[in-house]
Amino acid sequence: MKIYVGNLSFQTSEAELNETFAAFGSVQSASLVMDRETGRPRGFGFVEMDDDGARKAIDELNGKELDGRPLTVNEAKPRENRGGGGGGGGGGRW
Repeated sequence: MKIYVGNLSFQTSEAELNETFAAFGSVQSASLVMDRETGRPRGFGFVEMDDDGARKAIDELNGKELDGRPLTVNEAKPRENRGGGGGGGGGGRW
């Protein structure tokens, strides 16, 4: 199961995220989402783990503090297609 973890401190590392969730089961991956332009963390990430451990982690960690911030922890939703890709840009003259 993929878990969304929000309201993360910019100081939280992937290792710390992994360690926090490992208390509830086997973690397959833990990743922070980074800003493409600055390379800095965006304050949220995702953890993948077995279903039973994920449910326990969601129940136990949602609202709990990590690095001084209350976490938002829930099952990740599939990414919405935000359309786009396009926009051409009006280059030429009239």
